[in-house]
Amino acid sequence: MNMNLNVHSIHFDADAKLEHFIREKLDKLNQFHDRIIDGQVFLRLEHDGENRENKVVEVRMNIPGKELFAKRQSRSFEEAADHAAEALRRQLLRAKPRLRKAS
Repeated sequence: MNMNLNVHSIHFDADAKLEHFIREKLDKLNQFHDRIIDGQVFLRLEHDGENRENKVVEVRMNIPGKELFAKRQSRSFEEAADHAAEALRRQLLRAKPRLRKAS
């Protein structure tokens, strides 16, 4: 099942290919936690003077009783989304045992 995921690009228009990549990457997190409610993705360009690692991906993800957050900065949105998805995967794995005890 696909989670409800909103992708927001701040001060630029993200192309459909990038949005599709991010959705696919984050949908895979469902295999680590089956109760993901929804997610918000924010894409922005930060001016670092050199414009080398200025692509920022922020992801907020809701699971029952908790909000997970990851922010990663990289040379490309794809790479930043990759790192953010990995950070969220680790958070989901840590949250899962506690959720089972609570229910």
